[in-house]
Amino acid sequence: RGEVSRRLADWGLDDVSFTTELVVSELVTNAIRYGNPPIQLRLIRDTVLICEVFDASSTAPHMRRARIFDEGGRGLLLVAQFAERWGTRHLATGKSIWAEIVIPNERS
Repeated sequence: RGEVSRRLADWGLDDVSFTTELVVSELVTNAIRYGNPPIQLRLIRDTVLICEVFDASSTAPHMRRARIFDEGGRGLLLVAQFAERWGTRHLATGKSIWAEIVIPNERS
C-alpha cells in the first residue's frame, strides 16, 4: 500500500488514493491466496488509473457470495464496487487481473 500511495502522490492523484489502495490490496491478496508466484503489480495512468496484478496461475478468479460471518470472500465484490470496470486477461504465462479507477476531471 505504501508504494501505491507514493506513486499516486507523485502523480498528484491523492483523491483516489484510498480507493486505489483498497482495490490493489484486494487484487494482490487474491493473487497471493489463489495464484502462483511470481506476482507483479503495474499501475498505468491514462484517462483512468489502471491497476494490474499478474500471477502465474491460469485459474480465473470468481466472485462468491460470502455469508455474514465469513472472514473472507468479499475481495472481488469490493473491487467491483469501487472500480469503474475490472476483468481478467489470460496470458501465456498466467493471467492479469485489472481494474480501472476513475480519475476525477480526467474524463471528457
